[in-house]
Amino acid sequence: MEETSPPVNKLSFKDRFQSLLAEWGPLFVVVWFGLFAIVLMGFVLAIKFGFKSESTAGEMGILGAAYIATQLTKPLRIAATVIITPALGAFLKRFRRSKEPHAGGSEPQVAPPRADASDASAALSERPSEQR
Repeated sequence: MEETSPPVNKLSFKDRFQSLLAEWGPLFVVVWFGLFAIVLMGFVLAIKFGFKSESTAGEMGILGAAYIATQLTKPLRIAATVIITPALGAFLKRFRRSKEPHAGGSEPQVAPPRADASDASAALSERPSEQR
């Protein structure tokens, strides 16, 4: 007899995407536009070093061509954003947790260093007039 496992409730891509936005909304937007800027600048540099333009129209043409090339990479940027955002969010949560102050809102109390026995006996043997 073949054992069948219970059906796994898989969320659709749309549902997973919406839950990702709900949990990591602001970070998702930062990662999305960060990747966009990196890819756009990469294409601008690649095109600029590929040929020389002397006019302003040529510079705008480079920016337009880079923008079109960046839009062609949108499916890859979406996938990268979906992969990077939860990992970066978990890292940032762990980083913030280690930087948070201890309970009570103040720094932990540290005991003053203990004096050596020789220092303590020397301080006790001095007369008050000699301590000045």
